[in-house]
Amino acid sequence: MSAAADAHGCEPLTLSAPPEAWRPARKAVLWLRRPIDDFLRIQAASGILLLLAAAAALFWANSSWQDSYHHLWHSKISFGAGAWHFEQTLHFWINEFLMTVFFLVVGLEVKREIVEGELSELRRAALPIAAAIGGMVVPALVYVSVTVGGAASSGWGVPMATDIAFAVGVVALLGKRVPAALRVLLLALAIIDDIGAIIVIAIFYSSGVQPIGFLFVGAGIAVLLGFRWIGVRPGLSYIAPTLVIWAGLYRMGVHPTLAGVLVGMCAPAKAWISPAKFLRHAEKAVEEVREMAKDGVPDSHALLAPLAKLEVVQREAVPAALRGAEKFHGVTAFFIMPLFAFANAGVSLGGLDLELAGATACFMGITFGLAVGKPAGIFGLSWLATKLGLCELPRGVDWRGIALVGAVGGIGFTMAIFIAELAFAGSPLLPVAKAAVLAGTFLAATMGLAIGHFLLSRELDPEVAHLTPGACEQSTEY
Repeated sequence: MSAAADAHGCEPLTLSAPPEAWRPARKAVLWLRRPIDDFLRIQAASGILLLLAAAAALFWANSSWQDSYHHLWHSKISFGAGAWHFEQTLHFWINEFLMTVFFLVVGLEVKREIVEGELSELRRAALPIAAAIGGMVVPALVYVSVTVGGAASSGWGVPMATDIAFAVGVVALLGKRVPAALRVLLLALAIIDDIGAIIVIAIFYSSGVQPIGFLFVGAGIAVLLGFRWIGVRPGLSYIAPTLVIWAGLYRMGVHPTLAGVLVGMCAPAKAWISPAKFLRHAEKAVEEVREMAKDGVPDSHALLAPLAKLEVVQREAVPAALRGAEKFHGVTAFFIMPLFAFANAGVSLGGLDLELAGATACFMGITFGLAVGKPAGIFGLSWLATKLGLCELPRGVDWRGIALVGAVGGIGFTMAIFIAELAFAGSPLLPVAKAAVLAGTFLAATMGLAIGHFLLSRELDPEVAHLTPGACEQSTEY
């Protein structure tokens, strides 16, 4: 037995090449993949990709090839079998279908936060709820005050939204200046902000409801609930009811991406197997493998049974909602959202017509709603809630930190553009609204970086640097 062997005589796991792999080629691939893996682990990576995608779209839409940009997204893609045929543009499939996965992640995160996260107790959720309400109501009021009675009055929901990927990316750029409690507050605020955006989309930005769609939606949700009652775990079996719900919402006139939210809210949010039970099953499976190994290398087929047990217990030791959010996070953050930005941020700036009825008001309302209304609403209602005794600041967070959260909360981008697509569908004001979202986002991000750089300390206070999330009280380790 080597000095490095454990008590059972097992050698430590090494990173040697697998059988039939050519070692030099594998080493070269791992060397090339390492910087990509490092990039994907950085919190700001998704925000950086969004920024690059938006910049690329703006460049293409304002270049001499701008016609090809718009032609690409209007390309038709159809699906069908027999007499049934469904054809839509590439832009539709990105905005209405792929973004369903984004909303699925939102639904899973909301469900998890409600069951066991920051929204599970009122005292923990009081501050982010107050901040989020202020961050939704005040921007809408700013917009309405500018556009009241005008042609652009339908866009009041656009400046209400926060883009969490961009916001977290900006905060991550500030490094150790930002305490963990402030990051948690921003994430909790963003979850509540997403709930508000979902409600706004469902109620105010859906076309006339067609009752027949309720049958599809109800049937899909009934199947998902039935799966939960009989113990079918989330997986491929959820695809069919999800498609039924999506089709039902589309038929109803409600935005079909909300199917992702409904499916996410139906997912189990509690672990099936406790940590203690996981250890018992895992130890039993390992013991079975150890018994097989006493007589030499065990037969591969014999290993399948204990390994299958290990696979089940390791999967079910984590709540399905958390597992699903983690599984789809990479897809949404590094593919779907950048693709959405690339397909929607291409505004031809030279073609903006601010002489259109309501164009100037629309631009000013969205820009100032995001860059001024969001920070003022988040900071103002947080201050009011604390003064009324409804909540206190988390330990290690002061009003400079709340000012930072307010500023980066004005980064609308993905969700704001998404709502703009609904509010101004078919309207000549849509390019104006998108340009305003980009302008407001840029101002909010710049203001957030300035606040973080000039107002926050370079290093965290040693007494609070180690703190983990907790309750919304001054004396609690938030």
